[in-house]
Amino acid sequence: MVKAFVDTLTEAASDDSLRAVHIRGAGSDFCAGVDWSSNPSAERPRTGDLVRRVPHGSHRVIELVHTIQLPVVCSVRGWAAGLGCNLALAADFTVAASDSVFWEPFLDRGFSPDSGSTWLLPRLVGLARAKSMLLLGEKVSGPDAADWGLIHRCVGDDELDDVAAELVARLASGPTVAIGLAKQAIHYGQHATLPQSMNQELFNLELSSRTKDFKEGLAAFREKRTPDFGGR
Repeated sequence: MVKAFVDTLTEAASDDSLRAVHIRGAGSDFCAGVDWSSNPSAERPRTGDLVRRVPHGSHRVIELVHTIQLPVVCSVRGWAAGLGCNLALAADFTVAASDSVFWEPFLDRGFSPDSGSTWLLPRLVGLARAKSMLLLGEKVSGPDAADWGLIHRCVGDDELDDVAAELVARLASGPTVAIGLAKQAIHYGQHATLPQSMNQELFNLELSSRTKDFKEGLAAFREKRTPDFGGR
């Protein structure tokens, strides 16, 4: 599944007909993470096996969601655990049902966190709450996740599909190139100085101002109408 996810996101990243990405679980839970109990009799992996494989699997999924030049929306019902939790955190907008639960179970299972959790959580909720989730294994409900700023919004279960669809449609109708460049600049600014960030903004502005959507935005402003962006 992880390989298929990597392949799909890689294809989406280079498909300029796409305007947004929407990720959701197929069942009652968003994603329970790796199934460690599926093969309890398996031999211990050889030394270095995880170092060799993980960067091309779960870590690549998080990296692609974080860097793809398209807005990414996650809809979360039920459990979002481990990789599933970090996938929801890496998305640009995560909308969760009120019964959802976000959980980083790594240390509860005796191993250290992965898939970007130690980078994402402190930036989203601060060190104290990040340590509560990562070191104490604290489970966070959908309402609390929204209050903490861990996710975009928490809604009733019966509202989730409509709210997520409305958000995806809004993003998909926007100036796709400018959205992608703004997303890139926001993430770049997390590890850059103010002058470095403004320099990056300058180059992004140069690119976005050459798009058809930029011309449409100016025309719509002059004509006092809603812009009709084409993503070009």
